[in-house]
Amino acid sequence: MNNATVLTREKYEELVQTLTQLKTVGRDEIAEKIKEARSHGDLSENAEYDEAMNDQAKLEAQIAKIEEELKNATILDESSISSEIVGIGSEVKVENLTLKKKMTFKILGKGSADPVNGIITADSPIGKALIGTKVGEKVEVEIPNGSITFKILDTK
Repeated sequence: MNNATVLTREKYEELVQTLTQLKTVGRDEIAEKIKEARSHGDLSENAEYDEAMNDQAKLEAQIAKIEEELKNATILDESSISSEIVGIGSEVKVENLTLKKKMTFKILGKGSADPVNGIITADSPIGKALIGTKVGEKVEVEIPNGSITFKILDTK
């Protein structure tokens, strides 16, 4: 999927809302800070003005990043996900044979990781190892402090 970011519908909508907020409220707040700082006189020695301009640059960079991500986004069509082979969009139930613990991962594209909630990216070590596997297969994943073996229990 080249440089496309695979997003769920919910994540896509969340990014759109964030972008709207940054372009409206965020820009208005920065403009107000700049106006206030300018009112303090000499801009060459005005730390408030410098800080406001830095904040504006950061805001514009964040806006550009989100716009680029949305431009390259592919919204996941959950109805088209194969339940036979693990792929992007799959929800995979595995048993961590190393820890004797069952886990569930949802595999999405870059920029969508939320490991605390079981969402990993296809280019993460675990995501890479799981992509293309089937129920019943075992995979070994190299991690910084060793390796983990997973057995695929279910995929949907």
